[in-house]
Amino acid sequence: MSLFSFEGAKEMHSNVYIPLVLTVYIFTFLIGVPSNLLAFYTFLVKVRQKPTPVDILLLNLTVSDIFLLIFLPFKMVEAASGMEWPLPVFLCPLTNYFYYNSIYISSLFLMAVSIDRYLGVAFPIKYKLRRRPAYVVAASVVFWVLGCAHCSIVYIVQYEILSPNGTVTANNASNCYEVFSPMQLQILLPARLEFFIVLFCLPFTITIFCYVNLVRILLALPNITAWRKQRAVGLALVTLFNFIVCFAPYNLSHVVGFVQKESPKWRVYALLLSTLNAALDPAIFYFSSTAAQRAFAKYLAALWHKLKAILAWCHLPCLTRCAEGGREVEATSGIDAEELTS
Repeated sequence: MSLFSFEGAKEMHSNVYIPLVLTVYIFTFLIGVPSNLLAFYTFLVKVRQKPTPVDILLLNLTVSDIFLLIFLPFKMVEAASGMEWPLPVFLCPLTNYFYYNSIYISSLFLMAVSIDRYLGVAFPIKYKLRRRPAYVVAASVVFWVLGCAHCSIVYIVQYEILSPNGTVTANNASNCYEVFSPMQLQILLPARLEFFIVLFCLPFTITIFCYVNLVRILLALPNITAWRKQRAVGLALVTLFNFIVCFAPYNLSHVVGFVQKESPKWRVYALLLSTLNAALDPAIFYFSSTAAQRAFAKYLAALWHKLKAILAWCHLPCLTRCAEGGREVEATSGIDAEELTS
C-alpha cells in the first residue's frame, strides 16, 4: 500500500463501501466545483485590483481545492469499476499525487489564514504597517513546494523502490496503490509519520492557538460590532471543524499504521472525510471575505430565481392540462344532460 492508499482494500469492497465512496465523491464534486470556481473568480478579481494577504491566501486555498476536484472524476471511475483502475496507468500516480497534495496544502493555507487573522487583531497597527503582499506570495510558494515535495513520495514508492534482484517494483496495473512490498512499507510508514507531525500537528496547533486568542480578544473588546464577532467565531468553528473532522482521522491513521506496521482498515473511511474538505472550504471563504459573501449571496439569489422560473414553467403546462381536462369534463357533462332531457 502507498502513502495514501488501502491495504487489504479488496476486503473492503463490499456492497456498502463502494456506494459510500461514490456518494461522497459525487457530493463533494457537485458542491465543490461551483462554489470553488465562484470563489476563485472573486478572489482573482480582488487580487488583481487590490491584493491583500488574506485574499492571496484564500485564492491559493481555492486553487488547491480545484486541483482535487479536477482529478476527483478519475477517483469516481475507479470506484465505479469496483476499485479497479481502468484508466491509463500514468494517471494513477498523477491522480493520487494531486489528490493528496491538495489535502495537505489546504491545511497549510488554513493555518496561514488563521495567522493573518490573529495578527490583524492582536497587533493591528504593527501588522498593518509591516504586512506586504510579497511576503504572503513568498509564503505561498513555500507551502506549495513543501506540499509537492512531500507528496512526491507517491512516485518514489511506486517507481523508485527496488526489489532485491534490482528491478523496479510496480503495483498491479489493475489496482491503484493497494498492494506494496515490505521494502516499500519500510519507506512508506515512517514517511507517513513525518506527514502527521509536519503537515498536520504543526498547522493544527498553530491554528488552534490563533483562533482561540482571536475570539478571546474580540469578545473582550466592547467597540467591536456583534456581526464581526459572529464572523470571527464562525470562521474559527468552521476551520477547526475542518481540521478535526476532515484531516484528523486520516492523519491519525498514519500513527496507527506506523505502530501496527500496517494500515488500519478504517483508513479508507477516514480518507473519505478528507475528500469533503473541498466542499467545506467555501464556508471558510464566506466567513473570511465580504467579497465572497456578496458573490455567494448573488449566486444563490440568481440560482433561486432560475429555480422559481423553472418551477413556474413546469407548473404552467400542468395547469393548462388541468384546465383543458376541466373543459372536457364540462363539455361531456353538458352532452349527457342534453341526452337525458331529449
